[in-house]
Amino acid sequence: MNETTEQFYRQRADKLAEQEKSATSKVSMVSWGRVLVFLVGAVLAYYFFSSGNMALGVVAILVFYGLFLVVLKWHQRLDFNYQQLVLLRQFNLQETDRLHGRLKGFNGGNEFIDPAHPYTSDLDIFGDSSLFQLLNRAVSSIGKSRLAQWLQHAASINSIQQRQEAVQELTQQLNWLQTFLVLPRYYKQAAAPATEFIAWMRQHTDFYQRHAYMKLLIWVLPILTLAAVVAWFNGVSGYVPSFFLAVQYLLGYKFRAAREAYYENSMAMYEAVRSYTRQLQHLESHTFGSGLLRGLQSGLITERGKASVAVGRLSTIIDYFSWRLSTLMSFFLNTILMWDFIWMYRLEQWKQKHLAQLEQAVEVLAETETLASMACYQHAHPTYAIPQLSTQPFEFKAMALAHPLIFSVSPVTNDFGMAGIGQTIVVTGSNMSGKTTFLRTIGINMVLALMGAPACADKLILAPAQVYTAMRTVDNLAENTSSFYAELKRLRVLLELTEEEQPVFYLLDEILKGTNSRDRHQGAMALIRQLHKRNASGLISTHDLELGAMEEELAGSVHNYSFNSDIVGDEIIFDYKLQRGLCRSFNASKLMELMGIDMQGRG
Repeated sequence: MNETTEQFYRQRADKLAEQEKSATSKVSMVSWGRVLVFLVGAVLAYYFFSSGNMALGVVAILVFYGLFLVVLKWHQRLDFNYQQLVLLRQFNLQETDRLHGRLKGFNGGNEFIDPAHPYTSDLDIFGDSSLFQLLNRAVSSIGKSRLAQWLQHAASINSIQQRQEAVQELTQQLNWLQTFLVLPRYYKQAAAPATEFIAWMRQHTDFYQRHAYMKLLIWVLPILTLAAVVAWFNGVSGYVPSFFLAVQYLLGYKFRAAREAYYENSMAMYEAVRSYTRQLQHLESHTFGSGLLRGLQSGLITERGKASVAVGRLSTIIDYFSWRLSTLMSFFLNTILMWDFIWMYRLEQWKQKHLAQLEQAVEVLAETETLASMACYQHAHPTYAIPQLSTQPFEFKAMALAHPLIFSVSPVTNDFGMAGIGQTIVVTGSNMSGKTTFLRTIGINMVLALMGAPACADKLILAPAQVYTAMRTVDNLAENTSSFYAELKRLRVLLELTEEEQPVFYLLDEILKGTNSRDRHQGAMALIRQLHKRNASGLISTHDLELGAMEEELAGSVHNYSFNSDIVGDEIIFDYKLQRGLCRSFNASKLMELMGIDMQGRG
């Protein structure tokens, strides 16, 4: 944890707190101004009406109502700015929480947990105390989903390099970066992803194609109804307006399901669409240098105009649609003006012109939010290495490699290097010495590097490969599967994966631990021999020193490394440093003794 970085975020939060105080006084002043305008207008209107001057009374109402709306808009703008300051201060304090590993309050991306994934479950990518919690700064469903995708799938070399360049640029523009990520926090984000709304729009908003006659009725019927009502007030029979009102009621009842579907699906995205509009405006108005960011930005402006304008129009349509929330307003609007049908028509018109823009805008925002999350992570850890990509198969060379989810003032680091097809590193060690953590350290840093993020190391060079792990295999009572059989299924997937052309970098922890020692040794050796002949390399951790003999059998392809411990009196001392060769110090007996088990059999 970098104390200088923490101090930076705390100082930034303190400055924002000072700005909040100033903004609070402005909001309060304008709020009282709004009350004053209302009172003055009410008093003047009352005075003129009571004096018999009806014209001036009406003018007073209209003028002060207009003035009230102006002050109201001013107050809303100031309040939004104030809330942004609050959110920015909280954002910076959250950065200090991440530096200390206080991740409990952050979204863990539990919806993306997949036990069958090649590596995410074993490497703590999602869930509690996960890499997702450490990386993610997005609150929108599109941003979180895109980050999850990048964590689940390695990018191409070109994409990694483009992302590294974009992240580096965003890291140097912290004000713009934090504002971009904080803007959507003002709004309540939809639980359903935007892609579902777009799919619904594309497939189900064809009401006026199926009922073309309604295009005429939504404009003619309200005019006829209003004219009939006015005529009724002037002595014409009430049957005429009643007829038109009945027609509108019957049409509304007949198509009530369509009206509800349009309304519910639109309102579900209202807050998200408003936040998209804000973010798009922020994104469109900025100047970028990196090719990736410029390309994303250019996709927001088409022959139909800016995406922010198009999405803003959608927000306006949904806003007018929402007027039906008031029972009184809904009765008046839908009984006389066919309100729902008008905005259903406007929504379909908007779809024809701008749905493709919304789809593109969602893609751009998802990419940009993910890059922004990675940039914040890089800014919080300025000493982390920007990985270098290698063309040498399975090259992995690291200096001062550490695990990003181990939060310590002085974390233990290790240097490590390997390269070449068919290489297996056998890591032996005593209990709790760090061998499993070391495998996870390599795996999680590979995931970071292959998505374009900085790695927790002073230097990292690696070749792109499919990461595959077998570490946390557990039994499944529902499927009547033992832990041993679950592990065998996991290893079978690995073998199937290595039959394909893509390189596979495997990380296997205590393989075949669910069977007897003889079968375990023979099975592990057979697996190493089989993997040696394929487009794969990796590491295997084990307690079994017998696997160390493979270094002689497959000389130059199998290499022994170890973690060791020392027993001093009743204390076991670990240094968590990787060493060449087999482990020669084991502590199981001492650990059992410390737990109260009499190893001498004295009862």
